[in-house]
Amino acid sequence: MRAHLRIAAAAVILGGLALSAVLMLPPYIQNFEFQRYLEQLVQQTDIAANPPELVRAQVMNKAAEMGLPVRHGQVTVERAGERYRIRVLYIRRIDFFVYTVDLHFRSATGG
Repeated sequence: MRAHLRIAAAAVILGGLALSAVLMLPPYIQNFEFQRYLEQLVQQTDIAANPPELVRAQVMNKAAEMGLPVRHGQVTVERAGERYRIRVLYIRRIDFFVYTVDLHFRSATGG
């Protein structure tokens, strides 16, 4: 009888871990894609001619297009010589059945 309870408990725990992984993986993949976009953006040869507010607007538009919860104050755009340095901090909230996790993402590029 105890062996059955242990097996059942192990199955519940492994199921919970698998569910956690399934719920938490998509935000990490989206952040990776967003990071790649930022890297491509700062490598564009014509971006240095744009004012920082236009670059910030491009970043904000891409974040909105991807469904990321990025607000204006979370995007920092600084000129670094002939290039831009872009930093974005945003939080994704993952709601489990009995627990909530805030994932803090910091995407940065340039310099």
